[in-house]
Amino acid sequence: MNSTSVMRSGTAYRRLLAVTVVAASLAVVAGCANRSASSSVYTYGQAQQEQIVRTGTVVSVRSITIQDDRSSGAGVLAGGALGGVAGNAVGGGSGRALATVGGAILGGLLGNTVENQVGKKQGLEITVQLDNGETRVVAQEADVALSSGQRVRLISGGGPTRVVPM
Repeated sequence: MNSTSVMRSGTAYRRLLAVTVVAASLAVVAGCANRSASSSVYTYGQAQQEQIVRTGTVVSVRSITIQDDRSSGAGVLAGGALGGVAGNAVGGGSGRALATVGGAILGGLLGNTVENQVGKKQGLEITVQLDNGETRVVAQEADVALSSGQRVRLISGGGPTRVVPM
């Protein structure tokens, strides 16, 4: 192998590594978006909006899991990039190419699994008997202690409905 081909392969490797690092960094930053189903969190657009308040009594509270249904893709990208880099460090020749592809695929699958687990939050399904006789069920994060028989306010309008203690 002459020195020109060695320099080209070294340059190609550095380019691949740089692109992988940039892609992984962007994926991690994209995955930092923090969505919330908390009764205490309002988005900027929900602030200063009039809300409707109804009062009632908690009939039942059930523990649930809230799963983020929108994947950012950060787990797949970051895992794939890291798996590809790890796979590229293994073997030589055509074996290196197969290891790179295999590492990227396995890393992407693992990254997606991790992102899905991170997107889970503990929640409550709260059934409320309103003072007007209607019954409502609201699911929200388990960040406020609620129990059967407790008086609550349902706050709604311009977004989610929240159940908060009186």
